[in-house]
Amino acid sequence: MENSSVHNRYTGLSKLTLFLALSRTPHGLLDMATPAFGALLWLGAFPSLYIIILGLITVFAGYTAVYALNDVIDYRVDKEKARIAGGLRQSDSYLDAAMVRHPMAQGLLSYKEGLFWAMGWSAVAMVGAYLLNPVCVLIFLAGCVLEALYCLMLKVSPLRTIISGGVKTSGSIAAIFAVDPDPSLLYVAALFLWLFLWEIGGQNIPADWTDIEEDRRLRAQTVPVRFGPEGASLVVLWTLISALVVNIALLYFSKTGFQLPFAIVCLITGGCLLLPPTVKLYRTKERLHAMTLFNRASYYPLTMLILIVVKIIL
Repeated sequence: MENSSVHNRYTGLSKLTLFLALSRTPHGLLDMATPAFGALLWLGAFPSLYIIILGLITVFAGYTAVYALNDVIDYRVDKEKARIAGGLRQSDSYLDAAMVRHPMAQGLLSYKEGLFWAMGWSAVAMVGAYLLNPVCVLIFLAGCVLEALYCLMLKVSPLRTIISGGVKTSGSIAAIFAVDPDPSLLYVAALFLWLFLWEIGGQNIPADWTDIEEDRRLRAQTVPVRFGPEGASLVVLWTLISALVVNIALLYFSKTGFQLPFAIVCLITGGCLLLPPTVKLYRTKERLHAMTLFNRASYYPLTMLILIVVKIIL
C-alpha cells in the first residue's frame, strides 16, 4: 500500500521525470555524442540534414530504450539490492544518480510501465534505424541482446564487463553504417576498440565501484568485487591509457585524415580529462574518486565531438 500511495503522487511532468530517470536521460544525452563523433570523424564532413535529424531521433530512442531495458531486466536484482542496503544510494555528485535511481525498484513506476516505455522507444529506434540503413536494425537488436546478457551475468562472471564494452560500441558502429553503407573495416575496428576500452575503464568499472558494498552483499561478480580495488584500479588505468592511444589510430583510419596538430589536441584534451581522476583513483582506491572518474569520462566523447565539429567548420 505504501508503494502504491507513493506511486500515485507522481503525475504529469513529475511522472515523465520518472520515465526519464528510468532511462538515465542525462547520461544518455551525453552518450549521443559517441555515434555523432564516430560518424563525423569517418566522413570528415556533415551528412545531409535528413540524416542528421533522423539520426538524432533514432539515437535518442536507442539509448532511451537500452538504458530502460537495463532496469527492466535488473528489476528483481535492484529491489534486492535496495532491500539489502536499506534503500538505493543517491548522490548529487554521481551522474547516474542525477535523477531518481531505479524508479521501478523503488516502486515509483510499475514493471509494466517500465516495460512499455522500453518497448515503445525500441520500436521508434528500429523504425529510424531501418530508414537509415537496415543493417542498423541488426546492430540495435544485437546491442539489446548483449545488454540483456550483461544484466543476467551479474552473479555469474566479471567478464560481463567485456559485454558492456560491446553494448556501448553498438550505437557508434550503427552510426557509421547510417552515413556510409561501405565504411573501412579498419576504421570500424579502431572505433570499436576505442569505445570498448573507454567503456570498461571509464564507465563500467567505476560505476560498479560506486555500488561495491551492495554488490558484495549481493555476491555480484563485478570487477571491483572479484579482483578488489587494487586489481580494478589497475584495469582502469591501462584501459584508459590504451583508449587515448587508440584514439590516434582512429584519426589515422578516418576520412578526415591524420593531421599531427589535431591529433596532439585530441590526445592532450583526452589526457587532461581522463588521466587526473584515473591516477587519483589508482592511488587512493576510494569510491568518491571512482564517481569522479565516471563523471569525467562521460564527457570524453562529447569533448571529442566538439573538436571534430570545430575542425570541420574551420
